[in-house]
Amino acid sequence: MNDLPVQAVHGEPAIPSVAPAIEAYGLTVRLGSGRGARTIVHGVDLYVPDGAVVGLIGRNGAGKTTLLDALVGRIAPHAGHSQLLGCPSLDLTDPVRERLGYVAQSPDLFPGLSGLQHLQRIGRLYANWHEARARMLADKLGLDLLAQASRLSLGDQQKLSLVLALGHDPDLLLLDEPVASLDPLTRREFMRTLFERRWINQPARTILVSSHLLTDLERVVTHVAFLREGRLQLFDEWDAIAEHVRLLELPAGSAAQPRGPGVIACTEREGRVRVVFDARRAEAPPASGRALGLEDLFVELNT
Repeated sequence: MNDLPVQAVHGEPAIPSVAPAIEAYGLTVRLGSGRGARTIVHGVDLYVPDGAVVGLIGRNGAGKTTLLDALVGRIAPHAGHSQLLGCPSLDLTDPVRERLGYVAQSPDLFPGLSGLQHLQRIGRLYANWHEARARMLADKLGLDLLAQASRLSLGDQQKLSLVLALGHDPDLLLLDEPVASLDPLTRREFMRTLFERRWINQPARTILVSSHLLTDLERVVTHVAFLREGRLQLFDEWDAIAEHVRLLELPAGSAAQPRGPGVIACTEREGRVRVVFDARRAEAPPASGRALGLEDLFVELNT
């Protein structure tokens, strides 16, 4: 198989007139030192508007967790910078932290504390903490708040992490595989809670969520961001992708092969070419190619 260069649809995204909830400029992260140092995230530009629900999608090792860690300021980038709610990620102010919720891929809990003790300890850190809301969410998820964290299953530890992230009703949520260990019924209840209507005077919550559960994501996202080997392949509104991004398979060397900046991915195998392209930008025959669902698009961008 011959993999031709992968190109993001938005090579130069337009900067919105209103500051986005999440923004990154040339974000590059290297981990390790000396000869063992590796670049995990390569020059990522990202502009997430207020109220968007963004699915961050990529294979294991694509750099999703590292990107999220950089966005929330847990690690410093080698180059570039990022902001959350207009505040630099490496210097988040207390008022901005009050508006953030973050769930890491691995639950970060106090082993000797019960769920209820977690609510009480974490709640003291937030002026807007609502313990009644947190308890109600725990009940919806079937979480025993009296059990010590060390005795909880991985799924229940993940539930507790989600409750702690939502207890102060944040404006911005960053979630790294938040439901990977939950059963389908609990996932459904969590997703329903995540998108419950907020108070009328509150803005819509902005969410950036990394997940391999693409069927779940496709039902809720407004935008998708595909990451491959640390590079942003494609970022756009999901409705626009569903309407304009197409897959066309044809003989290698065909004059009808889409070309130009709208070509997102192109693979050649056994004399056949498969081209994923954006019909708004590529030079392609009218009405050519077929639409792709989220899971099929993921496969085409990673094979």
